[in-house]
Amino acid sequence: MSDDILYGVNPVREALRGNRRAFELFVQTSGSDQRIAKLAALAEEKGVPVRRRERADLERLAGNPHHQGVVLRVAPFAYADLHDFLAARAGDATPLFLLMLDNIQDPHNLGALIRSAACAGAQAVIIPKDRACGITPVVEKSSAGAVETIAVIQVTNLAQALEQLKQAGCWVYGLDGEAEKDMYQTDLRGNLVLVVGSEGEGLRPLVRKQCDGLVAIPQYGGVSSLNASVAGGIVLFEAARQRSMP
Repeated sequence: MSDDILYGVNPVREALRGNRRAFELFVQTSGSDQRIAKLAALAEEKGVPVRRRERADLERLAGNPHHQGVVLRVAPFAYADLHDFLAARAGDATPLFLLMLDNIQDPHNLGALIRSAACAGAQAVIIPKDRACGITPVVEKSSAGAVETIAVIQVTNLAQALEQLKQAGCWVYGLDGEAEKDMYQTDLRGNLVLVVGSEGEGLRPLVRKQCDGLVAIPQYGGVSSLNASVAGGIVLFEAARQRSMP
C-alpha cells in the first residue's frame, strides 16, 4: 500500500500533531513564512526528517500548486470501524452526535462537511466504501486537517449501519428539502445521526427508509436548493445549538 501525500499548512500541522505516522516533511527553500518554520520545528521535534525543495518540486510531489510551501509524506489514512467506535463509547455519558454522508462525490464537499462536523462537535463522520469519495489529499486539504481530529468511519452498507446505530439508541434524521418539518421544529438532542444525501440525487430510498424523520432547511428566496456541504453545515450547527442549551 503506497504512502499518502498531504499538502497545505493546516492538514500538515494536524497530521504532525496527531497519531498518523509521518515519514518526511518537504518545505519550500525560498520564502519566510513563519508557519512553515513552526511546522519544520514540530517535525524535527517528532523525529520526522525535513527536506528543503524548490517550489516546482513541491508542486510535483503534491500534484497540486496549492501546497502553501509544505508537503508531508505519511502512512495511508486509517478509517475507523463502526463496531469498534460504538464499543469504545459504551457507557459514555456524552450523547452520540454523528454525521452520515450518502454518496458524496465531490472531494471539496466531503472535506468541507468533515470540517463542519468537527467544528460542530460531532464525534464521527460515516461514509460508504463504494460509489462515493473517500479520504484523498484534496479532501484533507479541503477539511483544513479536520480529518485528523474526528473519526471517519467507512462502511459497506449505509442502511445496515443505520440499523446498527438505531439499536445503539440513536435517532436518525435525514436532510430533505421537501420535508414537512424543518430543523427548528425538530429535536436534535440526544443520540443523533444526521444524514446528508449526495449532491445530485439526495438520499437514496433504502437510506431514507431507515430515517426516523426528515428535516428541511427553511429557505426565503433565491435558488431552490443549497450545496450539500452548505446544507450539512447549517443543520450540524443547528443541532450543536440545541445540544448546548440546558
